[in-house]
Amino acid sequence: MIETEVLFDNRSGKDVSEETYNKIQLAINKTLEYENFKKPSQVSVSLVNSEEIKTLNNYYRNIDKTTDVLSFPMDDDEFEDEVIILGDVVLCLDKAKEQAIEFGHSLDREICYLTVHSTLHLLGFDHMEEEEKKEMREHEEKVMDILDLPRE
Repeated sequence: MIETEVLFDNRSGKDVSEETYNKIQLAINKTLEYENFKKPSQVSVSLVNSEEIKTLNNYYRNIDKTTDVLSFPMDDDEFEDEVIILGDVVLCLDKAKEQAIEFGHSLDREICYLTVHSTLHLLGFDHMEEEEKKEMREHEEKVMDILDLPRE
């Protein structure tokens, strides 16, 4: 397995454990492995608060509300670099905590799910159409099973 370099930027105002960073790294690597992505790559992960993700969501998607995660795929196909820059993941820790409580599972599971979801977006998956949504959900659930974090 080729390990993906993950660049972390914690702007959430919250302490994040080394274990959480490792779980995010693992979720990215297992998603890429499941999708047979075997090129050396890099992903940027920014952990933010509700205010920042709301601002970003409004600016980039014209949706003026807080969301859980945003994905910014990098179209790196034209480059012959040794390392493929897949893109950026912006994950809202406040929203992840809120959703973990709402869905009755651990914060770690929610953070890993959002990471898997966002990594699939970086690979070109989407969920705008019902068929796309179904396919993406199947892939998410398979990777979450691999991570031993299935839906309860």
